Amino acid sequence: MDVVDKIARLVNCDYHDPFEVLGPQQISTSEGPRLAIRVFEPGAREVHILDAQDLKRQYPMKEAYGPEFFEFVFPENREPFPYQLRAVYEGGHERTYRDPYSFGTWLTDEDLYLFGIGDHHRIYEKLGAHPRTVEGIVGVQFAVWAPNARSVSVLGDFNGWDGRKHPMRVRGSSGVWELFIPELREGEVYKYEIKSSLGHRYEKVDPYAFAAEQRPKTGSVIADLSRHVWQDEQWIRRRSEADVLNQPVNIYEVHLGSWMRVPEEGDRFLTYRELAPLLAEHVKKLGFTHVELMPLTEHPLDISWGYQVVGYYAPTSRYGAPEDFMYFVDHLHQNGIGVLMDWVPAHFPRDEHGLSYYDGSFLYEHADERLREHKDWGTLVFNFGRNEVRNFLIANALFWLDKYHLDGLRVDAVASMIYRDYSRKEGEWLPNCHGGREDLEAIHFLKRLNESVFRYYPGVMMIAEESTAWPGVSKPTEHGGLGFNFKWNMGWMNDFLTYISKEPVHRKYHQDLITFALLYAFHENFVLVLSHDEVTHGKRALLDKMPGDLWQKFANLRALLAFMYGHPGKKLLFMGTELGQWNEWSCDQSLDWHLLQHEPHRKLGQFMADMNHLYRGHRALWEQDFGWEGFEWIDFHDRENSVVSFIRWAREHRECALFVCNFTPVPRSDYRVGVPFAGRYRKVMDTDSAAYWGSGCSAQTELVADEIPWQGKAASLNLTLPPLSTLILVPTSA
Repeated sequence: MDVVDKIARLVNCDYHDPFEVLGPQQISTSEGPRLAIRVFEPGAREVHILDAQDLKRQYPMKEAYGPEFFEFVFPENREPFPYQLRAVYEGGHERTYRDPYSFGTWLTDEDLYLFGIGDHHRIYEKLGAHPRTVEGIVGVQFAVWAPNARSVSVLGDFNGWDGRKHPMRVRGSSGVWELFIPELREGEVYKYEIKSSLGHRYEKVDPYAFAAEQRPKTGSVIADLSRHVWQDEQWIRRRSEADVLNQPVNIYEVHLGSWMRVPEEGDRFLTYRELAPLLAEHVKKLGFTHVELMPLTEHPLDISWGYQVVGYYAPTSRYGAPEDFMYFVDHLHQNGIGVLMDWVPAHFPRDEHGLSYYDGSFLYEHADERLREHKDWGTLVFNFGRNEVRNFLIANALFWLDKYHLDGLRVDAVASMIYRDYSRKEGEWLPNCHGGREDLEAIHFLKRLNESVFRYYPGVMMIAEESTAWPGVSKPTEHGGLGFNFKWNMGWMNDFLTYISKEPVHRKYHQDLITFALLYAFHENFVLVLSHDEVTHGKRALLDKMPGDLWQKFANLRALLAFMYGHPGKKLLFMGTELGQWNEWSCDQSLDWHLLQHEPHRKLGQFMADMNHLYRGHRALWEQDFGWEGFEWIDFHDRENSVVSFIRWAREHRECALFVCNFTPVPRSDYRVGVPFAGRYRKVMDTDSAAYWGSGCSAQTELVADEIPWQGKAASLNLTLPPLSTLILVPTSA
């Protein structure tokens, strides 16, 4: 292809390497080799070359090869030199700028190789839009993966959204296109114009963009992530040295857009910087160790709650800029609060500006329709068998731990990833190469994901939201597991909510619902959850699920929560539980903070704070969550009275906590419970206390265990069990 053909294709946005015809070129003339500089400047009537060392030295260019394409051939042979271009447009407007096509490449061969094999763990520092200085010139380096495109251009206000002005070059067979545009700065909005192999043009966001416009706008935004000065070094060091499996973990799940709003200002969102001190104070007062944020990756639709992601590398602009979110995380860390985030690698939405059909081909998603779509959600499934797609996602997980110092990720919808027939009918799914239903590529991805995370960030949490009986979800990959260190216990949540919502008179027929989880409690490293999914879409608020009158509803809820804190496993509660929300959660409005003016709601919050601080202060409640050595039944056979009792053990000999739960509204006096030691016991929690709006029927706090063997134990206590209550007792002497 000669230069005329190349230029014709370039002008038509149809050429893979504009550097072959634009910028400095060594050409052959009848007088020998010469330096030529070529410029395509749509709308210009004249263009001049300015020597950057001496701006008075100018060279007028001539139109060549076609309209608006300019060239200047130097009369003598010389080496390329730094220059500027001065373009004069119709109407007399002028612009002086550095030529993007006078700069060299950015990505190294090693970058492209590692990305091609799916093993470039910091690819987010190379792909995307990066402010940088080249040869003393400030600008932005763009790079994007679009292997099936015929051409790719950068679009923005800076070029009038004209794809002819900044075409990119592809780097060999890698499918990666790049271009340095000088004199661009942070805050510019941009997209990529992609011309497919069939000649169709698409305007797409940057998959690696660090920021995005707020919906309904859809542009990517150039952002610099280097300015925030982190002050959480001690937190990060302690995290890396701690064994999170043997630490107290009680998580406050939060949707930032509906935790609290500003009604007097149009019910607007709070910003990251406004949220930081308010949320930190609230969480510290309540005694939670972590917050878990529902997805903050950029998403176009509020009612998706963040689970349909378009900008995987961009914190949502709803609450501020990337630096503001860094401030938010940093502030929580300085207040001793860990920050987790929900992360969605299972699927992505079909929005035309997003990842779907990105370069005019099935690039991020599966080509086969039997694998491509999540039927339940109408979204597209990532092709985990493609190296570059795995790299995109694994690097994305590492990105949030690296650039934003997150303490872990809760990986959404794992069950939908590991089974090819998930929510699909017969004939709608494609078996794996062995004829099975397991998605081998997704399983491989999850294992590599977790290995990579723990290699770089020991001490973080990788939590699987996985609802099936898949074995070894939270076991290391070297032991045949998926490599997470925690798994949500969805079964416990469903069983216990079913139980507690039944009228107490019927609970004796369903006691297996609250004991069944102990049959599998130590198969995984579980997190017990009462999450957002259980208080929306017609499922009713948690307090409203409780049977009985107003008093009984609150009593049921307190008894439930205290039982949860005694059950093996880490803990997670959705925001608003502490308020006693009556309304289902809605992402479109604030929590009902006004409820705190009412005594039962205010006292429920006090109970939550006391329960959390009790949990964190007693090693028996968290030190041995994942083995039988940390749990012992006293009695689970008293169905008639709907009473269960058990012991939680710390590693230290004789350090334990006794739980006795009465799930009926009937007080029970002279109720004998076996205990491991004779001697004194102290009641450290009574959910029926008047301080929590209970009846206060069992006021005694110090008790003495008799040397009367009972329920297989050497001694026993004679207790008064309050109605709808959980008692927690600890031995104070032998």
